[in-house]
Amino acid sequence: GVIPQPAILKPRPRWTGKQLISMVIPKEVSLHNGNDKKEDAPLKDEGILIQAGQLMYGLPTKKIVGAAAGGIVHISYNELGAEGAMAFLNGVQQVVTYWLLNNGHSIGIGDTIPDKATIEKVQVHIDEEKAEVARLTAMATANELEALPGMNVRATFENKVSMALNQARDKAGTTTQRSLKDSNNAVTMASSGSKGSSINISQMTALVGQQIVEGKRIPFGFKYRTLPHFTKDDYSPEARGFVENSYLRGLTPSEFFFHAMAGREGLIDTAVKTAETGYIQRRLVKALEDLSARYDGTVRNSLGDVVQFLYGEDGLDAMCIEKQKLGILNMSNAAFKAKYRLDLANPPEWFKQDYEFGNELTGDRPSMALLDTEWEALLKDRQVIRQINKAKMNEEMMQLPLNITRIIESAK
Repeated sequence: GVIPQPAILKPRPRWTGKQLISMVIPKEVSLHNGNDKKEDAPLKDEGILIQAGQLMYGLPTKKIVGAAAGGIVHISYNELGAEGAMAFLNGVQQVVTYWLLNNGHSIGIGDTIPDKATIEKVQVHIDEEKAEVARLTAMATANELEALPGMNVRATFENKVSMALNQARDKAGTTTQRSLKDSNNAVTMASSGSKGSSINISQMTALVGQQIVEGKRIPFGFKYRTLPHFTKDDYSPEARGFVENSYLRGLTPSEFFFHAMAGREGLIDTAVKTAETGYIQRRLVKALEDLSARYDGTVRNSLGDVVQFLYGEDGLDAMCIEKQKLGILNMSNAAFKAKYRLDLANPPEWFKQDYEFGNELTGDRPSMALLDTEWEALLKDRQVIRQINKAKMNEEMMQLPLNITRIIESAK
């Protein structure tokens, strides 16, 4: 690509990382992805905006660059075909390899050590929820616990205790996440999507949390207790597999044992699942291998029997479908009119100034009739889309086989 003008000119010319990445993004790619559950925050680099191949703000994470629907690879393939997608992947690989040679990346124990204030806050969260469990235990013992619908008292007790302990884990995890800097290597890996997650970080730093075997807290393996280290009929968190230490601090012998129990179940489960899912997939492949989508749009088997009259019931190729924000479904009629209605009898000032034939078109009857027809069509179309999207409670996002915004942008 062509080396762009440096973003920083003084004291010496310098290029930003965003300019570097923009050099390998095809100019046909435009992408706007809001941050989950939050509004875009360009100053914090949250969310992402790519305009005509230029990365304006945001971090290209696994979701944006990886094998995900609506990512850069997907858009490049849809716009430029396999060659374009390959050129982007090759370019990114080269840029990232050279960047890693200069920059490097490592992770150490230091990345999991929280500050003193965080440790104290985490302990407060644990103590609060342990007090809540003690209160629930006292209520259940005194027969004051009201059973939830469809459950007996014992199941209700277990349900409420699990909720309290999970809350301790979540609160402690959130506190820890906030205390770690953005430059923390573990956080960098989790947020970019290369390895690990926020749960892994909170288990290393704050607490490991409740251990689960067969979907429940650790059961009584001995008579009325989990291990001989506890008294009989002990329903407290630590006696039933709650690990309040982090991996950094280390586990007590009983916590270690419970953790090994849950880990063992996980290993067995994985081994069994692999064989099971593999066999299910094989049976599916064997049953469906003679189906094909024909040129008349039907799906038929090798004998020509019709299985579907229209492929996927909508005839759309899943490769081309992109999730898009329409922005018109929940818009008020007044806002919709202000944005999309052009009244030539009384046009806005910008129309006369910005358009070459703005003055000639003002008050032109044939053009007015044409725009009125278009406006009526727009209103009808919006109503149709609202009807189609009714099941999704008028969500602004829709899965469509063409990216409308990009078509308009590239046609300008």
